[in-house]
Amino acid sequence: MNDTAIAVPQSRVGQHFFIFAALIMALQLVVGLLAAAQFIWPTLLFSILPFNIVRMLHVNTLVVSLLAGFMGGTYFLVAEEGGGLLHSERAARWNFWLFAGGIGAVVLGYLAIVVTGEWSLWLSEGREYIEAPRWADWAIVAVALFFLFNIWRSVSKRAGWNDITRMLVIGLGALAFFYLFGMKFFANVALDQYFWWWVIHLWVEGAWELIAAALYALLLIRLFDFPRERAAKYVYLEAGLVLFTGILGIGHHYYWIGTPSYWLTVGGVFSALEPLPLLLMVLDALRIDRARRGIEHPNRLARAWIIGGVILHFAGAGLWGFAQTLPAANRWSHGTQLTAAHGHIAFYGAYSMLIIALIYYALPRLRFGGDEYDQRRGWWAFWLMTSGMALMTVALTVAGIVQVYLERMLGIPFAEVQSYLGIYYDARLVGGVLMTLGIALFLTDVFALRAVRKRAGQ
Repeated sequence: MNDTAIAVPQSRVGQHFFIFAALIMALQLVVGLLAAAQFIWPTLLFSILPFNIVRMLHVNTLVVSLLAGFMGGTYFLVAEEGGGLLHSERAARWNFWLFAGGIGAVVLGYLAIVVTGEWSLWLSEGREYIEAPRWADWAIVAVALFFLFNIWRSVSKRAGWNDITRMLVIGLGALAFFYLFGMKFFANVALDQYFWWWVIHLWVEGAWELIAAALYALLLIRLFDFPRERAAKYVYLEAGLVLFTGILGIGHHYYWIGTPSYWLTVGGVFSALEPLPLLLMVLDALRIDRARRGIEHPNRLARAWIIGGVILHFAGAGLWGFAQTLPAANRWSHGTQLTAAHGHIAFYGAYSMLIIALIYYALPRLRFGGDEYDQRRGWWAFWLMTSGMALMTVALTVAGIVQVYLERMLGIPFAEVQSYLGIYYDARLVGGVLMTLGIALFLTDVFALRAVRKRAGQ
């Protein structure tokens, strides 16, 4: 297989990002578990960590863990493409410490709000999903540009420009660019929400999708011996659809800020197309891999995370998203537990599973110089986390349907409806416990991955 000819990177900076991403992912699950528990016991830790702070930490740690994973995966794969080296290992290490240090300062600011009981614009701007203070916004953009420059130089000097690396760099440029649209306040609320969605939706479903497509392509080349030229075609297909799914797909949010109703139809249809190229690319790689009837790549666990990722991405962003963004449904479902179900499974499939696949691909190569390692603990993590997410999604979906009927159609007050959803919140909490157990096993592997045990006589 051609992946055996790919040099194991001498650069170790990717591992720093992977460890940081795993730690933040674990924190995200812990605060998410607390948030789920507060739906059942509203006064739980209310004086220490009220729900609004817990939710803010849960969402922001998700974003941070994924950004760290993207950076680690990009540094590792670009170093492999470049014969094992980056343009500047020192700059990459500075990149890591600036990123990790800045994130730590922002989190301490959030917690300071809880301790002091006072809100300050120096600690948080309070804008939902992008609560970071303004100084942190500029720091995020600066770190993203610093990262982009090192990757651009690494591709130019070592890895070489090709269709996949070119699209990866374009995606990284968009990562910094689209975040800028959330950094200005507008007196007109509709206009402010319009550009706010450019970050909340277009940043995630535009720039991130380009990065994810390129990383998927590079992983498929290594783990499935997928022809590079075929992978490039799917990356271009994804890039083309992002122009519609990323930009036009925001339309199912525009309707709620006063735009014409046709945006619900446009946004709902194009949003559903977004995960299709990645699913087709992985299915094509599987088809070619099986038709070849050769020796299967030994890293079956990383392959499983990739396959599971595109399936759940398609289910969460495609099926779940499309079902509730159609105009006839969205007027009822918007802002209910159906939205939470869609968000959880879509993010887990689209990005979290990709990051974990990158980590399970990279760590054995970094630590053991090859692709063989003890995968038993990782498989337990895979099934616990994925089963937990499936249970959470089903529970929130049913809760959302009940909520729509009782609250939106029959007009029963919100608080009263919540009292009928307890059994579904219990099931969601059980799913969160399963995911937390899985992340604990995954985190153990990140710090103490075990080498494969050789049988006697081998």
